[in-house]
Amino acid sequence: MLKNLMYVTVYVSDQDRALAFYTEGLGLQKRVDYTGPDGRFLTVAAGDDPVEIVLWPVAPGQGSAAGRADVVPGAVFLESDDLVEEFKALRSRGVEFDQPEPVPYPFGVRVTAIDPDGNRIELRQRGGGRGGDS
Repeated sequence: MLKNLMYVTVYVSDQDRALAFYTEGLGLQKRVDYTGPDGRFLTVAAGDDPVEIVLWPVAPGQGSAAGRADVVPGAVFLESDDLVEEFKALRSRGVEFDQPEPVPYPFGVRVTAIDPDGNRIELRQRGGGRGGDS
């Protein structure tokens, strides 16, 4: 029987640059960094969360493991208890966003960070939507 989500893959062109973004920028923890015969297996995770993000290498411009430019990988969603304050801290560490500030929506508050390879990192705070249909 299936019981847990283990990994989510984010395709990156430079694993060291991605590791710096996810650890120093977003504040995630490095979990695994193993170089074997198939390459480097590198993961990060939030706090004690058992789900790890695999920072999987692809050649620049490939966009996905299949190398198809028309395929855009899905976003990774991370949750915060106070997204407005988290946003301020992340922005002060140089994290780039596609909005000028977090936005209330019917289920809480949201903002999208962009990693160095253009991957969307969706940041969310449940509940507490200020406006919208909450």
